Amino acid sequence: MMAMTTCATEKTSVACSFIAEMGLPENILSAVQEQVVGRHREIELTLAALTARRHIVLEGPPGTGKSTLLRAIAEAMHVGFVFVEGNAELTPARLAGTFDPARVLNDGYKPDAFLDGPLVEAMRAGSLLYIEEINRIPEETLNVLITVMSEGEITIPRLGRILAAPGFQMIAAMNPFDTVGTARISSAVYDRMCRIAVAYQSADEETDIVHRASPSSNMHWCSQVVNVVRQTREHSDLRVGSSVRGAIDTALVAQSLGELRGLNAQDALVGLDAALTSLSGRVKLREGVARSVEEVVAEIWNTVFAVPSETGDVGKVTAPTGATNSHS
Repeated sequence: MMAMTTCATEKTSVACSFIAEMGLPENILSAVQEQVVGRHREIELTLAALTARRHIVLEGPPGTGKSTLLRAIAEAMHVGFVFVEGNAELTPARLAGTFDPARVLNDGYKPDAFLDGPLVEAMRAGSLLYIEEINRIPEETLNVLITVMSEGEITIPRLGRILAAPGFQMIAAMNPFDTVGTARISSAVYDRMCRIAVAYQSADEETDIVHRASPSSNMHWCSQVVNVVRQTREHSDLRVGSSVRGAIDTALVAQSLGELRGLNAQDALVGLDAALTSLSGRVKLREGVARSVEEVVAEIWNTVFAVPSETGDVGKVTAPTGATNSHS
């Protein structure tokens, strides 16, 4: 049974009420873990921060399951989930909302002429606001969030003050700084958020993720595909490797390609072609590397799978003709 706690302040009282409405934290934890592979620590930390009524930033490479984790948590908590894609075109008006010009011409600046943006939508509904890739958002747009995070309210010209309903919290995700298109987050924003680092999962967990996405694939073969993907993250010729999404796509494309060719999905050429299709756009070469991404992917694939040559020795399957143009 959950221990009863005396709520000494108004904010603490709201938090206690919110936790009671959500249900027992251990029940939420169990429900989330049924949908998310691994991530026990990250799930615990996210739930702890949410029940403490804190805003959160999840920081980690693309494809580490940040969105999946948060959607599972929102579902388990039975709260709304409003998604915002962070990019350079996200203006304050697109985030908060704006007046409908046609209705303003007819009726003036009345409240019902205002079109809620995702921020105001989440505030009114008491939902989780999830901002993806927050460090791609212009600074002037980020500044809109500062008062919202501190005071739980926003003032919009000609509309007035909007208070966040109980349950509203902001969760942001960001890729590590210095990836293309990212910028540093101001200390004013960071100071109002708890940070949770999200790294790549273990090989076993990534294999489980791939097998769940492609259950007809052989588990051992899935583990080898995951090995290929994990090696792209460490290869000396690559500055950017693939996330587990590359392994998932390789498994799924191999299944379809095998059916088209009348071959097993684990056939050497089928698997290599599926990997080239799935990984060549995800990995990026280091400056000055003369080889193509296809050549690097084929090298890694052949190393992991130790493909036998026609003479019976361990050899390699080369990249298909026409797949040797370089990509930066």
